[in-house]
Amino acid sequence: MFKKILVPSDGSDLAHKAAEFAADLAKVHGAEVIGVYVIDPFPYIGIGDASAAGLQAYLAESRSVAGQALEALGKVCAAEGVPFAGDTIERNVVYEGVIETAQAEGCDLIVMASHGRQGVKALILGSVAQKVLTHAPMPVLIVKG
Repeated sequence: MFKKILVPSDGSDLAHKAAEFAADLAKVHGAEVIGVYVIDPFPYIGIGDASAAGLQAYLAESRSVAGQALEALGKVCAAEGVPFAGDTIERNVVYEGVIETAQAEGCDLIVMASHGRQGVKALILGSVAQKVLTHAPMPVLIVKG
């Protein structure tokens, strides 16, 4: 039924659980897993050398964390014998980056974690999972911790 499953990751333990779920699902369906890590761009104000240095340090650290998250996702898929490809992208709005990647890759399912925030925390922090669920044109499966 599913051929390509997108798995967004932020490197958290909960995202790892979603990766395991997606790899199991991909194995059953003979599907490929596409991993994505979305980097929020640095709030660069363009003043002075310190800002440029800060931008480079931020991007280097973000890319390092992204690489670790995607490597972990790749290992989960390899353990299940599931084909995997991963990419890091930069977007101002994370949920839009997730959906754009799913569409560009031709994914027919998104499997992602939800931190399950409730009440004021959910209202203030928002939820990438909720926004993906609301706006994605393809099915979204939410893995809760």
